[in-house]
Amino acid sequence: MKSKVSGLIALAAAIIAASAVPSRAEDLKFQLTDGTNSVLTRFYSSPTGINSWEEDVFGEKVLNPGETVNITIADGRTVCKYDMRFEFDENSDLDTTEDTQDLCELGSYTIHE
Repeated sequence: MKSKVSGLIALAAAIIAASAVPSRAEDLKFQLTDGTNSVLTRFYSSPTGINSWEEDVFGEKVLNPGETVNITIADGRTVCKYDMRFEFDENSDLDTTEDTQDLCELGSYTIHE
């Protein structure tokens, strides 16, 4: 009987120790489609509540009308709600657009005019 109790205590200690380990953040992945008639030149994202935008996700690239790109946000955070900012070609009639989405549940996002 004593060995069963010791085994249960060891199992309980292992469960408690495992739950104390911080969870690892997963990359947030989704497809972004430009559903406008303008070139999307910059795409920024940052967790909701952060007062500044992170780096332009596109870098030197752009997203042409009708094109789709796979986006991965691998910032190591464990949050899901992100603010997004979309900037278009300077010759476009479209204004900069901002939106907030739960990127953990988002499989795809299409920006419209």
